[in-house]
Amino acid sequence: MSLAGKVVIITGASSGIGAATAVDFAKLGAKVVLVGRNEANLKKTEAACKTANDTAELLPIIADVTVDAERIIQTTIDQFGQLDVLVNNAGYAELGNILDVDVEHFDRVLNTNLRAVFLLTKLAAPYLIKTQGNIVNVSSVAGLRSFPGVSSYCTAKAAVDQFTRCIALDLAPHKVRVNAVNPGDIVTDFHRRMGMKDEDYVKYLEHCKTTHALGRIGQPREVVDAILFLASESASFITGATLPIDGGKHAMCPR
Repeated sequence: MSLAGKVVIITGASSGIGAATAVDFAKLGAKVVLVGRNEANLKKTEAACKTANDTAELLPIIADVTVDAERIIQTTIDQFGQLDVLVNNAGYAELGNILDVDVEHFDRVLNTNLRAVFLLTKLAAPYLIKTQGNIVNVSSVAGLRSFPGVSSYCTAKAAVDQFTRCIALDLAPHKVRVNAVNPGDIVTDFHRRMGMKDEDYVKYLEHCKTTHALGRIGQPREVVDAILFLASESASFITGATLPIDGGKHAMCPR
């Protein structure tokens, strides 16, 4: 799997799956653009990348994908002169029943998970065509299955899956591949950022043994391996795919 010298943008690189992905791209010799809103956490990711490969070329960009898409792409091109891989990983969710949520809630979730993906893809596409590069979108099992209390997030991720397939067809004549991964529950801070308390998270992890066919929650490493594969030449004949990495959760009966 050769990714040495490839210029890779990773959004949401300040934590979780994004941070772990950045470290492995750096380890493999890629030039990694680290995009995140949290400066302190982004510096931690940068340090972890340097630990993995002290010669790695890194470009941290403190940015909000909902408003800074143009700056993210232009800064990358100004620094490295090209773009080979775009990993649309930044994600955001809020809890809420349709009887309670308002349009601002819906817009916040859709703007991060869908609109930003559109903008970054639109702006990156001309540069990816030049390098015959590729895009990996980080979707969710929530794009494949329905869950109560997170309708906006499920809707956004389902749209990301369809967007992935459609843009794969748009860009296929230009030899640019577009794929997505659909993680199940992964050990990150995602649920805590949604407001879940530590004791509730412990209970949730136990509950996940019944909702994932493999009987456990996933690790970032297991998602990262799939992202690296899809971004590499090993996946040169794969485009328009949405790959569940969810311990079989997408296939489980919701009851």
